[in-house]
Amino acid sequence: MSDYKYIGKAMPRYDGEGRVTGKTVFVDDVSVPGMCFAKMYRSPVHHGNIKNIDATETLKIPGVLGIVTHKDVPGINAGWFGDTEVFAESKVRFKGQVICAVVAETEDIAWEGVQKLKVDIEELDPVFNMFDAIKPGAPVVWGGPDNYFYWGDKPTFTLKLGDVEAGFKEADYVIESDYSEGAQDTVCMETHASVAYHDGAGRLCIHTTSQCLFYQLRPLCAIFNLPMSKIRYIGGTVGGGFGGKNEIHTDHIAGVAAIKFGRPVKYRETRQEDLAYSTKRGEWKFHYKDGFTKDGRLVARYVEHWHDAGAFCTFTPYGIEKGSIFLCGPYWIPNVLIEGHCIFTNKPTSSSVRGFCVINGQYCADVQMQKIADKLGMDPWEVRTLNAWRDGDLGASRYVIEGAGAIEAAKSTAELAGITLSGKVMQMSSRER
Repeated sequence: MSDYKYIGKAMPRYDGEGRVTGKTVFVDDVSVPGMCFAKMYRSPVHHGNIKNIDATETLKIPGVLGIVTHKDVPGINAGWFGDTEVFAESKVRFKGQVICAVVAETEDIAWEGVQKLKVDIEELDPVFNMFDAIKPGAPVVWGGPDNYFYWGDKPTFTLKLGDVEAGFKEADYVIESDYSEGAQDTVCMETHASVAYHDGAGRLCIHTTSQCLFYQLRPLCAIFNLPMSKIRYIGGTVGGGFGGKNEIHTDHIAGVAAIKFGRPVKYRETRQEDLAYSTKRGEWKFHYKDGFTKDGRLVARYVEHWHDAGAFCTFTPYGIEKGSIFLCGPYWIPNVLIEGHCIFTNKPTSSSVRGFCVINGQYCADVQMQKIADKLGMDPWEVRTLNAWRDGDLGASRYVIEGAGAIEAAKSTAELAGITLSGKVMQMSSRER
C-alpha cells in the first residue's frame, strides 16, 4: 500500500520554497567577472538577400568589442535540423531573423552599436499565407523547388488504414468540415537567455534556459566544433518552457561570441524579441470527411491537413507525422486515409508547444463526433463510447491499442459532472466491443 501513499494528496513542490522566496537562480541572475553583453541586429524585412554588412561606425564606439557573423561560427552554421542558421548568411527568410550580433561592455553600448550598423538588404517579395505559398509562381522561401517540405520525393505525408473509399461506400451518411487554428505563443515568464564563458579547464560553459539539454547538446557540438567533453551545459531552472524552449534560441550565439572574444558573454532576449521572433505554434488547417452508419458507427475518415512551418522546418515535419497519428482521436475507425503537408512561409519558425501536434486535431475529431450525434439524433456520449478504442483495436498508424480507457474515463467524467448515462453506455467496456 505504500506505493499509493501520494495518490489523492497535495504534495509540496520540491523547488517551491526557492520560487516563492525569490532564492531560485535563473539564467538572467548569473553574473561572471568580466562579462560582456550581446545584442542582435535582426532583419528589418520579411524576405531578402544580404548584400553587405558595414560595421565601421559601430566599431568606433568605446566599449564595443566587435561584431559576430556567420563567418565566426567555428563549425556548422546550422541547428539540429540543418536548415536553421545561427546567423543568416546570404538570405533572410523572416522579419527578425538574426543577421549578426554586437558584443560590448554593457547592453546599452551593444544596442547603440546595433543601431550604427549599416546592412544592405535586397528586399524580396514575401509570402505569409500557406495556400498562397503553394500557388504556382509564389516566392520561394527556402532552397527547394517550391514551398513544400518533402518526405523523400513527396510533398505529402500519408497514413493509410483499410480502404477508405470502400468505407465511404459502406456509410449511410457523410459529413465534411473544415477547421482552422491560428498561431500561438508560449509566453513564458522567463525569456530566452544564455551566459557563456570558459572555465579553468578550458571548457565552454553555457548557462541555458533549455528544457531539453541533452537534445540540444549535440547540435551545439557541431556549431562550436567541439566534443561533448569540452562543453559544460548548465541548466535545470526554467522559467516556463511549454515546448518553446525545445529550440536553441540564444545558447549558440552567446557561445560563438565567447569563443571569438575570449570573454564571458550574456545574451538575453527582450520581451519584444521573444514575442515577435521566437518560435510559435504554427497555423494549422484541417479538412475532415467522415462516413458513418445509421447506428452511429464510424466506418471511414479522410483528413487532409496543412501546417505552417514558418521560415524553417525544425519540428514541423515531425509535427505533421505525430499529428497524423492522432487525428482520429481515441476512436476505432477501420478505414482511414490521412494526408499532411508542411509548408514554408516568411513568418517566424513553428515549433513545439504544449501537447505538441496531438491536441491540434483532437478538438476537430470530437467536434466531428458531436456533428454525427446531431445528424442522427443520438446521445453524444453514446456515439463517443460506441466508437471508442477497445483493447486490440488499431490506431491510424496501425499500432495495436493496449490498456484502452476512454470509456471508463467518460463514465467517471459524467459522474463528476452529475450526468446520468444510459444503460447501454454503462454496459460498455474498453476490454471488449
